[in-house]
Amino acid sequence: MSIKLFLLSIWIPEFILIRELERTYDLTNQYLDNLLNSNSVKPPLVDRNLMGNLDERRAMMASGHNLRVKALVDALGSEKALEEGRAEMFKAGYKMGCEVRKRLGLGENIQDTMLAARILYRVLGIKFTIEKYNKNILMHVKSCALASLYTPETCRIMSAADEGVLKGLNEKMDLKFMKRITEGAEECTACVNIKN
Repeated sequence: MSIKLFLLSIWIPEFILIRELERTYDLTNQYLDNLLNSNSVKPPLVDRNLMGNLDERRAMMASGHNLRVKALVDALGSEKALEEGRAEMFKAGYKMGCEVRKRLGLGENIQDTMLAARILYRVLGIKFTIEKYNKNILMHVKSCALASLYTPETCRIMSAADEGVLKGLNEKMDLKFMKRITEGAEECTACVNIKN
């Protein structure tokens, strides 16, 4: 475990949480806006600067994502918007995961990867537990600051960024959501498949 990873697992100053949230907001919006532009749709005009405390900034981010996803669904229809939106968010998440992997000096250790994911989820106000399931891991999200802010369509598209982040953190791991709070489940449940 790297020193950076160890220190961040103990405590993350709020200014770092805010900086990482802004990085997430900028990167995901860049990919969504590029997708909208490539389909001849003008991205919604929203404030590009997140303001306020961490919860207020998360709400602003979610609002911007909701507007972009709605514009995408209106332009492409639900099925195509979901397919193309998820593909772009996976790419954005993968890029983010690779950057974090490099900054934290992560190797292929599964425990370190899951600790890094826990740290990144703290930025978004998401808490999860994990349990081993055969050779894989089940992830249970009982608390998510975005669940009450995202529409079900936005959550489906944005969760592909989570899948990309984990892949970027560790190429041997694949994340797949099976249940989502935004679709009425008590908790989000995802399976983490680990390649040998």
